[in-house]
Amino acid sequence: MTQTMNSSRENHVWRATKDQNEHSCIWMQSGAVKKKGCNNYYDCTNCKYDHAMEKKAAAGKHISWQNAMRAKDSKDRICRHSMSQRMGMKTCPMNYNCDRCEFDQYFEDTLAPRTGHAGVHMTDVKGFALAQGFYFHQGHTWASIDSGGNIRVGLDDFSLKVLGGPDAFDLPLTGQELNQDKVGWGLKRKDNLADILSPVDGVITGVNADLFKNAGLADEDPYGDGWLFTVHNSDIKGAVKQLMDDDSSVTWTGEEVTTLENMIESVAGPMATDGGLLVSDVYGNLPTLGWNNLTTAFLRT
Repeated sequence: MTQTMNSSRENHVWRATKDQNEHSCIWMQSGAVKKKGCNNYYDCTNCKYDHAMEKKAAAGKHISWQNAMRAKDSKDRICRHSMSQRMGMKTCPMNYNCDRCEFDQYFEDTLAPRTGHAGVHMTDVKGFALAQGFYFHQGHTWASIDSGGNIRVGLDDFSLKVLGGPDAFDLPLTGQELNQDKVGWGLKRKDNLADILSPVDGVITGVNADLFKNAGLADEDPYGDGWLFTVHNSDIKGAVKQLMDDDSSVTWTGEEVTTLENMIESVAGPMATDGGLLVSDVYGNLPTLGWNNLTTAFLRT
């Protein structure tokens, strides 16, 4: 079963596609080159191709994408963030002088890091939702790559249903460095605390401030508005290389559900899992499972 998560946010998850036009480089979209797909998540700042083409343009050996766009009709001169699929259609008011554009600075520093994902498709695994196109860590966290190169991090639906809705998070600060497979932040429910492993290496670029007001957002919308923070890593592909993709995460989640069912049956009897205990808040419904047992088994801490 698949579902689509509705959201008013405009930030986009990067999904691999065979259709080069869906992820075409802004140099191609401008008409400066005939054919070039983007393979760097529209992170132009760290793109070798973009750097090489800028050097050619500066030396007068090739038209720049900016000049190619300036030659278009005014209605076709769209913002580079529209070209990179990071926002809806918006015309460029600054003649592609992005370094002098207040909106460009606001978008990069404030708007893009704070918005969750729109239109996320779900796969159902025995009652637990998995977001397609995301990468999953064995500690039940996820990482997704935004258009623009940020890595967004959160907790998966399984962990939040098992532990129940959190009362608070102890999240890292902007600028803090995280290490993959090491404790990066914490979750609190009443008197219970849980350490959580980071799915990726990187430096925190933004934290979801809405969670400080309502930690339950993570439980209500774990792959959307309940995201935790964003991370920068100059090697995006390397950062998610060790994580599970769509196929492997489905198989793994199925195995985790089996482990959970066995734990429930060991304390509540062989028919306990037929009584709806897997729907939500497993710990709240069956505290005899033990908070530490659950966090050790599934968060790996």
